[in-house]
Amino acid sequence: MIETLRNLKKVYKYGKKYKKALMYQCICCLFFIIGNIILPIIGAKQLIYITDNMFGQLIIASFLVLVVNVLTHLFRVLLRRNTQVFFRGTTKDLQVALGKEILKIEVSEIDKNSTGMFVQRLGSDTDELSCIFTMGMGHLTGILTDIGIFVAVFIINKVVFTFYLICSILLTVFHLIKVKRVGEKEIFFRAQRDKTTGLTTELIRGARDIKMLNAKQSFMDTLEENIEELSQKQFDTRNVEMNYNCGIGISQSIFEFILMIVLVYLISNDTLIVANAIVLFSYRHNLLTNLMEKTGLLLTEIKSFNISSKRVFAILENKEFKKEKFGKKHLDKVNGDFEFKNVHFGYNENEVLKDLSFKVKANETVAFVGKSGSGKTTIFSLLCKLYNVNDGQITIDDVDINELDEESIRNNITIISQNPYIFNMSIKDNLKLVKADITDEEIKKACELACLDEYIETLPDKYDTIVGEGGVNLSGGQRQRLAIARAFIQETEIILFDEATSALDNETQSKIQQAINNLKENYTILIIAHRLSTIINSDRILVIDDGKIVGEGKHEKLLKTNKIYKNLYNSEQIDK
Repeated sequence: MIETLRNLKKVYKYGKKYKKALMYQCICCLFFIIGNIILPIIGAKQLIYITDNMFGQLIIASFLVLVVNVLTHLFRVLLRRNTQVFFRGTTKDLQVALGKEILKIEVSEIDKNSTGMFVQRLGSDTDELSCIFTMGMGHLTGILTDIGIFVAVFIINKVVFTFYLICSILLTVFHLIKVKRVGEKEIFFRAQRDKTTGLTTELIRGARDIKMLNAKQSFMDTLEENIEELSQKQFDTRNVEMNYNCGIGISQSIFEFILMIVLVYLISNDTLIVANAIVLFSYRHNLLTNLMEKTGLLLTEIKSFNISSKRVFAILENKEFKKEKFGKKHLDKVNGDFEFKNVHFGYNENEVLKDLSFKVKANETVAFVGKSGSGKTTIFSLLCKLYNVNDGQITIDDVDINELDEESIRNNITIISQNPYIFNMSIKDNLKLVKADITDEEIKKACELACLDEYIETLPDKYDTIVGEGGVNLSGGQRQRLAIARAFIQETEIILFDEATSALDNETQSKIQQAINNLKENYTILIIAHRLSTIINSDRILVIDDGKIVGEGKHEKLLKTNKIYKNLYNSEQIDK
């Protein structure tokens, strides 16, 4: 109970701005409680008036029933409207807050967890939190209504009241046991659902690769195994629920039979009139079935609410995943100097960078070359603070990046990767993500620099063309050029090219290379390139091998003095 109240308070913080809608919900629910209590009482009076030929009183009672029913319909519309306002608003604010917090989680934590887990928490779990104020309130209203009926029964006959009370207590105990058992199964079901959702997401996103790898059968075997496991866990959960429901249903039928015996006994002993007996018997559905069902549903809702609260607030309150940490020092515009000082870093226990040290001056163009897995891309990830070093120090303008705030780093560094993620939006909207107030002229200029404008002009919708999820409607080269256009719009002092021209043809690469050359001397540019011909004019080239710098200098010098660089260059010439 304490846990539920604590979680309700947390969720209400996100729905507080919609408290007027919640207040209208409470007023409507209060009316329903009163109406559901008085209608059966008036109904009993109608029976008495009919049998006693009191037709004037019968018409008045019938008119009261009409008024209550009309108001019930009007209040139901008001309830549903305000329920939607509160539910939609609270869910939206929760999802926005959770989305922001997910973006603060360290990349290493995201790497370790299933995408499906985050999708479920952002979607169904936030829905579950808002539902407690809508569906949960509906169940509570029903329970309070039935409690009011208990009062009416107490007034009519205390023996029948005692019978109903004992039966309700027994049925409540059965429901409590059921909710506990179902809740235990639900935890395992949700964990498996997260895993299966992750796989189904990968089925869609990775469909092309699955086909080209001819891995359809093996992937589907894995997916089928997980779906089967999910189905089994869901069956186990529902099986427990069905078994308890069966036992509860049988108990209710037995109690109804005993109730009839009690009523017959009371009537035969002249302690209860027939009209009141009919009213008391008509309450059986509310007190033996509805009350317990609503109690069970509310308890199930609360159990599910608490599970979802734990999953959602584990992210919102930093209880489960490590969040990115930044300093408080702010730099509006950096010069572009940075340095790695004795840096060690590894993914898990695999050390990638080993005592790495180098310095880059502002407006210098430096290239990194080396075999795959030597640590080149890791250097870029550390410089952007996507990961934290295990040991050593990285500085920008002589300031430790751990002391800088997020904007000082991310607003001053642009990275263009080999496989950039393109969002399922129009070309224009992909660029507006970088700069919301960008003009059409700026968009066109950035696309011209990235050699993308001519292709865009051939499209029917031009800059409003939707590119598909992950940019699926674009070729690899077009995706890279769109990513380069995004980088040009950012206009950061440090630009990182991570194999950014690998998917381009020679002619387009030549144009992009010229665009990069135009940036030289005005920006600090770091380049990772598979094609060494694209970086031979760099101010410096650093040769990385096994996480260490094993060579440094210009192209001509390295050809003469560095065996690894010479072998890389010669192998490229052979490939040509």
